[in-house]
Amino acid sequence: MSSNGANSVPPAPNAPKSGIRTVLQYTGIPPSWLDKRPRLPSRNWLIFLSVTSVVTGYYMYDRQQCKKIRQEYVDKVKDLAVQPMGSMELPRLVTVYGARWPGDQDYDRSMKYFRKYVKPVLVAAAIDYDMVKGRRHGDIARLVAEKIRKERRILAGLDQPFSGPMPLPGSSFEEKHKRELEGGIILVGRHTLKEYMAGLKRGWTEGLEHVDREEQLARVLESDGRIPSSKPFSMLTPALRAPPPPPTSSESIPAHLNAPPAEIPLQPPMLLVSFTNYIGFTQIPIMIWDFFNERYKVRDGAEAAYRLVMGNTRPFTAPPAEALGDLQDALDPAQPQKPLLAELTPTDLDFDREAESYYKKSVVREFLSDIESARKEYYTSLAKKLETARALARGTREPTKEEQENPPPTEVELRAERMQKELRWTADEEGWDIVRPDKDVAWDERFRNRLRVYVDPPVSTAETTDSHTS
Repeated sequence: MSSNGANSVPPAPNAPKSGIRTVLQYTGIPPSWLDKRPRLPSRNWLIFLSVTSVVTGYYMYDRQQCKKIRQEYVDKVKDLAVQPMGSMELPRLVTVYGARWPGDQDYDRSMKYFRKYVKPVLVAAAIDYDMVKGRRHGDIARLVAEKIRKERRILAGLDQPFSGPMPLPGSSFEEKHKRELEGGIILVGRHTLKEYMAGLKRGWTEGLEHVDREEQLARVLESDGRIPSSKPFSMLTPALRAPPPPPTSSESIPAHLNAPPAEIPLQPPMLLVSFTNYIGFTQIPIMIWDFFNERYKVRDGAEAAYRLVMGNTRPFTAPPAEALGDLQDALDPAQPQKPLLAELTPTDLDFDREAESYYKKSVVREFLSDIESARKEYYTSLAKKLETARALARGTREPTKEEQENPPPTEVELRAERMQKELRWTADEEGWDIVRPDKDVAWDERFRNRLRVYVDPPVSTAETTDSHTS
């Protein structure tokens, strides 16, 4: 009987294989999770993990190389930052010019490139800098031309240099000019070089009289017939009701002072920094490649800054005068075409020419036509607004309820609005004529031997030995 009782006892459950499993069972973890057996991911997961790992690894490698390259050049120049200076000395100062890239709504793109890739090395060398930004096409050219005209007027004795109540070190005109020559300038991109050279040429070839752009444009707008005159209405501003007074004529300045000089003084050496801005749907593959290869831009920017820090320069190279004459003949369709010396011998005027091939095609084709379309649309609506403003001003009709709540602009306000729009449109047209890709960099023969460009410093024997050893 005992044997039968023994046989009726149910078998004991299997004991846990390990103490860890027993502990985990009492934590509330579902038993099915504990019975899971590891296995390889599926094919799709393996592909995803492999691609993700490769992309992440390449990105991390690129950013590590960026830090390494930047630190390499910082270490080369950081000793210059600790050199002692006299109590009356000022740090080296450079001027950075960055024009707007055609087709980009962000006008500051050139300066962002400078701050990210060039500035760290300059800061490490304790070099100060001023940034001049071009918000619209042609801004840099106008600023440079006006700066040169002011300097010429001071040298000619027509104006007096600004001097505060207490003269400070480096505040005199001569000291400022000397500091500019020692500091140099930085031009980010070919489009900035075009604007700078155009401003340089205007500044040294135009007269010294003060010219008010608004007055000149007001004279043109007054006689273009787009806004017919209205004699009964007499609330026009004096500047627009009558022809504006002519600007200072050249006769008020002696001819020998107003004439362009036969030779210009030495100009600050230029650091030409290559810059290409990729925008547009068709350039997305290049943007992706650029994102994962930022180390090349870091090296280019660091090398450019290192050239400026070391201060080695050479003369600005330009085609001989006869080659430039051939170029002018080639632009004339009546002249027979012939090989140009400028095409056979690249010069600094050809700097970064390839970057212009990345301009958005729609911008190149439609920039001027877009301005003309906007101008046509504006003047179509202006006629109706002008009719309403004159009718209300003369009292020929009563204002509507909506016009009482929101008074329409008066004729004076419409003329002021027109002036601002035309100033912007004409400035954009002038600026585009400078930076358009089929336009060469401006040049004047008086610039020859007056301009210099920063170049790589000579490689020392120690650096050559180190490079061979590494």
